[in-house]
Amino acid sequence: MDFIELAKKRFSCRKFKTDKVEQEKIDLILEAGYVAPTAVNRQPHKILVLTDKSKLALLKDCTKYDFDAPLCFIICTDKDNAYSRGYDGKNSAEIDAAIVTTHMMLEAQDIGLGTTWVMAFNPVKVRELFNIPQELEIVALLPTGYPADDAVISPLHSKFKDTKEIVSYNEF
Repeated sequence: MDFIELAKKRFSCRKFKTDKVEQEKIDLILEAGYVAPTAVNRQPHKILVLTDKSKLALLKDCTKYDFDAPLCFIICTDKDNAYSRGYDGKNSAEIDAAIVTTHMMLEAQDIGLGTTWVMAFNPVKVRELFNIPQELEIVALLPTGYPADDAVISPLHSKFKDTKEIVSYNEF
C-alpha cells in the first residue's frame, strides 16, 4: 500500500470485534516498533503486551477508553536511558516512544487491524495494576484489534487546518 494512502486510511478505532489477534500479527506490530528510529538509537522504550482477558479487564480501572479491545500495548519509556540534547538538556524519551507507537499503529493498519492512541488514563493505576517499574514513564495505551463492522470514523478524522497555517518556508 502507498504510504500516504495507508496514513489516510488509519483512524482511531473505538469499537473492536472480540476476535483474538493472531500472534504473527502481534509480532509484526512489535517488529514495526522495534525498527522505529530513536535518538542515538538508545531505544529507551519498553512495551507491555496485554492479551489475557483478565489483564485487559483491569484497564477499565485505568481508563474509560479501553474500547473492549482484545489486545492492548502499553508503551513506556525510560528517560534515564534516553538521549538528552547537550544544548538545553531536552530529553528524547517521549518523542522516541511516540515514534515507536506511530510505527506500531501504521503496521497494525497495514495488516488489517485498528488502533487508538490513548493518553487519557490514570498512570498511577496503570503502574500499580500492571507492576510497571518506577523508572518507566507510561506514555500511551494502544488498544488494538479487528475493527467492528459498525466501527465509526470520527467526523474530525478528515478535518485539517489549511497548510498555510502549519507550513512555512525559510522563515516564520
